[in-house]
Order: sequence, then C-alpha cells, then structure tokens
Amino acid sequence: MEYRKGSGMANTVKDIRTAFIDMYRDKEIQPDGNLEIIGASFLATEPTIFGKPNREYQEAEVRWYDTLSLNLKELEKEYGKVPVIWKKYAANSKGDINSNYGYLVYSALNGTQYEYVLQELKQNPKSRRATMVYTNPSMHTQYREHGKNDFVCTNAVTYYVKGTLIHAVVQMRSNDAVFGYINDLFWQRTVLRRLCKDLGYEEGQIVWQAQSLHVYPRHFHLIDLPIEAPIDYELEDMGAYDIGAYDD
Repeated sequence: MEYRKGSGMANTVKDIRTAFIDMYRDKEIQPDGNLEIIGASFLATEPTIFGKPNREYQEAEVRWYDTLSLNLKELEKEYGKVPVIWKKYAANSKGDINSNYGYLVYSALNGTQYEYVLQELKQNPKSRRATMVYTNPSMHTQYREHGKNDFVCTNAVTYYVKGTLIHAVVQMRSNDAVFGYINDLFWQRTVLRRLCKDLGYEEGQIVWQAQSLHVYPRHFHLIDLPIEAPIDYELEDMGAYDIGAYDD
C-alpha cells in the first residue's frame, strides 16, 4: 500500500525535517522556546529526523520493556546506567515509572493488548479494531502518583492488514523530534516485526501522528548539521527521550 499526496498522507520524514529547518531559519519559535508542529502526520521511513540513533541504548530499552518492569532497576541492568531524565524527571524516589511500553502492551495487568490485537487480526484480517492503547483516562492523576512525573506519551497504535502486509498507525500525544522519535520508532518497529512474524505477514509502513512534535532548544544545533550527526547520549540533563517531564 502506497500513500500519496492527496490520499491521506502528504508528508515524509524529509518534509518534517524541512519544516523544522524553515521554522528555525524564520525564527518561528514558540513561547516555550521550542520549535513545534501541531498535528504532524508522516510516513516514518527514516530512523531519525535529526541526530544519530544509539543502537546500544535502543536495544537495552527494548530488553527492559520486555521485562515488563515498572522500575528503573531493570533498565540499569540492561544498559549499565539510567539516563537522567528517567530518574530525575520521570521516576519517583523508588525508581517507579509508568512508561514501560512492554508492560503497556504485554502485561495482563494492562489488558494483554498485544495478544488481543494478535487474535483480532488472526480472526478478522479486515478489522479496524486491532488497537493497542498505551494511555488511559486515569493517566490524568496516575502520572503524578507517589511522586512520579510520567504521563505516557504514546496514545495508541492501530494495525491494519493490507494484502501481505501489516501497517501501523502510531498516535503520539507528545513527541520530542530527536530522542523521542528515534527511540519510540525503534520500539514500534520491534512490535510490528513481532506481530508480522506471529501472524505470517510482512512488515508494512508506519504512519507517525504526533499531536505535538517538537524540537527543544538544546537540539537546535542539530538543524545545521548532517542528518545523522552524533548527539550526546550520556544525556546529562537530556535523557533517552521525552517522557512528559517537559509537558507543563
């Protein structure tokens, strides 16, 4: 299935990148200091908008997600350390968080959503109900429970069978265009690949929809650099990606 302009999908990663470059050069900066696109929708055909992905971190994060643990100790075991944004901005004093995406789609405590999607598409490949819901109405208070500050950034992901392919539509409440897009896309490709393997289909396209897609001022320098310019993954005050800590 190919998306074409005028048929529901007008943008590519290149289009989004160009939009941010134009905003930056025209000084179209929001009052909070960020560059921002409201209602961004594009094909996630490239692994990055700005900056070079850190495969070591991405793979460690997926392994942590697969433990279903809502505590950062498991991330530290997998990566050797915990990015500052997780422990300083998102977690409570015990290291508890909400945004373990593996927990949100695999755990029976959150609806066993991967299994429901798997069975839905197995029984009815034409279904439009194959949705994994990441957030929930209780998030309005849950994000700050027990000292946390972690409002899940992904709203939902829906999967569609078209011929021999399964496509995914990812809907983000809030998405940092650097670390957020890079690492969340790696996770979503992982889930799509697993679903295709379990159902016997090929991987299709990922449509990325972000209600707020933004570039923080600390990443403005990347706009003038090559697309995959190295970025600081030690993340002294940056962390792995946007976990709602900056969503005032």
